[in-house]
Amino acid sequence: QVQLVESGGGLVQAGGSLRLSCAASGRTSSNCAMAWFRQAPGKEREFVGAVSRNGIFTYYADSVKGRFTISRDNTGNTIHLQMNSLKPEDTADYYCAARVEYYSSAVYASKKDYDSWGQGTQVTVSS
Repeated sequence: QVQLVESGGGLVQAGGSLRLSCAASGRTSSNCAMAWFRQAPGKEREFVGAVSRNGIFTYYADSVKGRFTISRDNTGNTIHLQMNSLKPEDTADYYCAARVEYYSSAVYASKKDYDSWGQGTQVTVSS
């Protein structure tokens, strides 16, 4: 498995921006497809966006498309979630997820497709 550590959460006003990071470590950390999920109080964990192992392909939930951007650094071990035009409904704990992946361009949007998870970072958007 891969170890994942998220950072960058915090409190921001509506319309503002935040950048989350997820650092992966472990023998296979650079060979992973990765994603962000979020979970608001009393709600199920939902998909936010995913990035392929090679960092070229991304896929987003409709609710964040055009506002959030996922990127991957050159080492392949860190991904970022740039969140712009934040809304109060974006308030949630944000989790990074990873799976060791053979296909360099594959992206996955389901929780069941990932077997490594971070501890989460809290994002609060005030109105």
